[in-house]
Amino acid sequence: MDDSVRLGVDVGGTFTDVVLVAEDGMTTTKVPTTSPQHEGVLSGVAAACETGGVDPDEVDQFRHAMTVATNALLEADGAETALVTTEGFGDVLAIGRQDRPELYDQSVARPDPFVPAERRYELAERATTDGIETAVDERAVRDLAADIDADAVAVSFLHAYAHPGNERRAAEGLREELDVPVSASHEVLAAFREYERTATTVADAFVTPVIDDYLGRLVDGATDRGLPEPRVMQSNGGIADADTVRRHAVTTALSGPAAGVVGASAFEPDDADGLVTFDMGGTSSDVSLVREGEVERTTQADVGGRPVRVPMVDVETVGAGGGSLAWVDAGGALRVGPQSAGADPGPACYGKGGTDPTVTDAALLLGYLGADTTLGAALELDVDAARDALADLATEAGLDDPLAAARGVYRVANATMTRTIRSVTAERGHDPREFAMAAFGGAGPMHAAALADRLGVSTVVVPRASGVLSALGLLAADEQHDTVRTYRAHLDEVDPAAVASVLDDLEAEVLAETSDPEAATVTVEADCRYAGQSHELGVEIEDFDRATLRERFHATHERAHGYRLPDAVVELVTLRATATVGHEMPPIAHSASDGPAQTGTRDVSFGERWHETPVLDWGALGPGTTRDGPAIVEGGESTVVVPPNWTLRADDRGTLRLEGDE
Repeated sequence: MDDSVRLGVDVGGTFTDVVLVAEDGMTTTKVPTTSPQHEGVLSGVAAACETGGVDPDEVDQFRHAMTVATNALLEADGAETALVTTEGFGDVLAIGRQDRPELYDQSVARPDPFVPAERRYELAERATTDGIETAVDERAVRDLAADIDADAVAVSFLHAYAHPGNERRAAEGLREELDVPVSASHEVLAAFREYERTATTVADAFVTPVIDDYLGRLVDGATDRGLPEPRVMQSNGGIADADTVRRHAVTTALSGPAAGVVGASAFEPDDADGLVTFDMGGTSSDVSLVREGEVERTTQADVGGRPVRVPMVDVETVGAGGGSLAWVDAGGALRVGPQSAGADPGPACYGKGGTDPTVTDAALLLGYLGADTTLGAALELDVDAARDALADLATEAGLDDPLAAARGVYRVANATMTRTIRSVTAERGHDPREFAMAAFGGAGPMHAAALADRLGVSTVVVPRASGVLSALGLLAADEQHDTVRTYRAHLDEVDPAAVASVLDDLEAEVLAETSDPEAATVTVEADCRYAGQSHELGVEIEDFDRATLRERFHATHERAHGYRLPDAVVELVTLRATATVGHEMPPIAHSASDGPAQTGTRDVSFGERWHETPVLDWGALGPGTTRDGPAIVEGGESTVVVPPNWTLRADDRGTLRLEGDE
């Protein structure tokens, strides 16, 4: 057995989760998320080390997922950023694209650009796709630097993805003149589409000082405690060292959700066609797909309504978590989220001063949680406070009593999450009934079976560490680095030697980022499309061959969209390279504790009926244990709800497999 000591820490909106794996087993800890966040991280590490009987200086690996960049982008709370671009293109961020998220919504409002008009600067320079026509004046760059008053600068020149010379000289000049981070588009995203490239570069500049400050404090705190320097989860589901992340901060835009999907992928059942990952935390729920052990990824993501075109785990997020607030809209309808009670004061039942009703308060009144249920950091629940909050909601919504309000909140939250799961399955051509569901997060296993019933999913898997699975996923993640370069041409006209040269450059670039180039595997992908299309599909390639690439693209297009156009012209648009250094999930074993499996009973509401329901201790459920529902399984960091007509089985890793009637 591997005797190294591994530590994973994931910061969520409400709780910070810690997993410590040592020779003696796995220790899990959940503590409230703090502001600043690094303090909660270090206190959670200290608690896990104390519980696990490990000194901090015995830790061999420290891996971390965070919400710093996510929060900065969603809340528009990053650095004051300036944009330097080609003369005549200063308003590219404001113009954006002319599509709308809701076609018939006349009141839809776009988010404001991170860079207001007064901090957008233009330089006289020009490049085309053929080369540089007008060189940038380095004296003009120095003069411009004297006018810039910002905490970060983004530089994005027209066609710099193809010919970065002007942009490189401007960025170098600004770095010499200014004592602030400078993000250049050819370093962040060397791909065409001016708006998306500029927006991604601005996002990188916007979060870089925030990430740099946060990681600086965390690294210093870890060093002081004898811990190794943390390695950080990127949005692509891969790990990178802290220095790399500080140089490429936008790559952490979805750090935490990516870690959860990677962790869930290790629990895909052999008898399912794939896995829907359902991560419900205190603030939001994240949904993704895993097929044949491979996490679904995308390069077309938006964060907070703004394009961020770096590779990411393909996650759909909805503002429905355990701490999501329940409220009544102007039309009298009951709504849930996206506003959240957070960790402070949290749901009313936390007894920390919160008075607004939340999903957790509803779960407490319905019996899914008990008055004696302890959440992270031994947090005791106040039933009376939850009832008072839901009584006020019932009055406002015209419902009979707090219990009716609780049932309404639970149903509305489930309906919201069901729509999100359908958006990544049925709306993309996948039948959810052919998938299993992996439920995790503090609240995920409490809702999973109800969602599965709505979707026709018959199998739900709940890992033993489901309440902290994102932290466990960190310990299973590979090191991964990506790079991209636009190369536009009709496939029939492509020069194979020229493409091979670009691929060699991309391979060298990603290998230079890895900690161990000798152990790295490099994969290459080509984004292609039919001539006239405005979207591309990625196709993995080995040695570049036009005929092979064409056939693979036809097959990929048919799988994604249901048809192929064998006589249409295929265009090569973008080349991508990924370097991966493999990393194995630490071994997880589970043996039942000596205590009784059933710790008591309580009345639990399923639908409109109450059922006297056994409450089970997860730690006491040994391998092979089978129980018919209804049942409540409590595990410290999360609670599993097993409705009537569902059955649970425990395996040798402590994973619960819930099976419903077909």
